[in-house]
Amino acid sequence: MRNLLWAALAVAVMSSGALAAEPGRITGVGGVFVKSKDPKALTAWYRDVLGIHVEPWGGAMLRYDAPGHPPMVVWNAFAADGSYMQPSTREFMINFAVDDMDAFLARIEAKGVKVLKRDDSDPSGRFAWIMDPDGTKIELWQSKPPPAGAAPAP
Repeated sequence: MRNLLWAALAVAVMSSGALAAEPGRITGVGGVFVKSKDPKALTAWYRDVLGIHVEPWGGAMLRYDAPGHPPMVVWNAFAADGSYMQPSTREFMINFAVDDMDAFLARIEAKGVKVLKRDDSDPSGRFAWIMDPDGTKIELWQSKPPPAGAAPAP
């Protein structure tokens, strides 16, 4: 699955020139919006536990050009009966890029967050999975640098 991250990057690099000249296209993810039974409490958890800066209007703006951020955002559809997003029953999962998996996990575990699983062996980087208070599975990803000789990101 996570090998798809590198495949997506390769496709983006190869196709970016062809799409750049054509108007009327998707240029990136403009936002992620979720429903919650208690939006204020969920927002506070993302702020206080995950350390996401919440703007005065109640949401967050995560920059693409933050140091160490991967050069792409991946969109992928999964089968409804698949197990990748379990134990969540939500129809989506959020993947957050982190700059230092060990430091990030130590910080959130100290705040009582249980790490569901961790994988430091994937070719595209290090992964860990947690759940938010609403039951949304969150995938944490610390990317590896692209392989030597790989094309630069668009």
